[in-house]
Amino acid sequence: MVIIMENGATKEQIEQVVRRTHDAGLKTQMNVGEQCTVIAVIGDKTALSDTPIESMSGVSRIMPISAPYKLASRQFHEEDTVISVDGVKIGGKQLAMMAGPCAVETTEQIVKIAKYVEASGAQFIRGGAFKPRTGPYSFQGYGESALKMLATAREETNLRVVTEVMTPHEVGLVGRYTDVFQLGTRNMQNFSLLREIGRHGKPVILKRGLSSTIEEWLLAAEYVLAEGNPNVILCERGIRTYETHTRNTLDLNAVPAIKELSHLPIIVDPSHGTGIRSYVPSMAKAAIAAGADGLIVEVHHDPDNSMTGDGVQSLFPDQFNQLLHDLKQIAIAVGREI
Repeated sequence: MVIIMENGATKEQIEQVVRRTHDAGLKTQMNVGEQCTVIAVIGDKTALSDTPIESMSGVSRIMPISAPYKLASRQFHEEDTVISVDGVKIGGKQLAMMAGPCAVETTEQIVKIAKYVEASGAQFIRGGAFKPRTGPYSFQGYGESALKMLATAREETNLRVVTEVMTPHEVGLVGRYTDVFQLGTRNMQNFSLLREIGRHGKPVILKRGLSSTIEEWLLAAEYVLAEGNPNVILCERGIRTYETHTRNTLDLNAVPAIKELSHLPIIVDPSHGTGIRSYVPSMAKAAIAAGADGLIVEVHHDPDNSMTGDGVQSLFPDQFNQLLHDLKQIAIAVGREI
């Protein structure tokens, strides 16, 4: 449930309500809005049955949250969440553009691509240092060496770094180099990893699981939020269906659905969503038209020789540049900016 404080409730009144719920053995998280403060109560609300919260000074009303994801629900946080990453906002009017190769291969490669995508208008360089692969003999990434290469790319541009973290014990290591964690589709329900990311506090892109429902996806986000990290960015990257023509089925229904159900920002990955280079621009445009807060796109200057074999879905730098040029008109039409 949520406790909605009166407009103008004092700090002391809010603290008294929080203290009363804590005394009942429950956790709370606060959302301080423009009009009022909303306190989410986490736990078994029957513990408050003998505690007349409604009659306390400064309390306007109590409202149950029907969704199982309490903190991710728009009922708890009516306004859209906007996440700032070193001055770049995700979820606001400005669209966030993230681009780069599937994997970091060399310093020269990642710096070259970073300069290309920055010149086109991207604000983030993405690249994998640790690569979860279906087969155990496939290239798995260069680990910390690749993280250092990403740091070099950041130093030589004005881009922020996005890279994947795979295990709880690597959160500290990856956190020293990245500006935004990425949790891949295979780790969407790695609950120990979600909790560790929640305790770390750095922004995280949470990709939708291969076959997950929207509710399961939001419940995964809830694990991060419940640990105190409000900086969750959802990413629709396609789900597995019976269709085999494309790599995945990009579910753009998820964009308006998330906007209705949750306050969290959502971006779209048209590269993994389609797996086919020629389809990426069309689906990227459709994503922005549907209301996405940004894109994460694979870009490689020599995709035919990429080490992961994902070159078939990577845009060439000139294609990415053209895409951002085309997106400007769509952004204007939907009240956004690039």
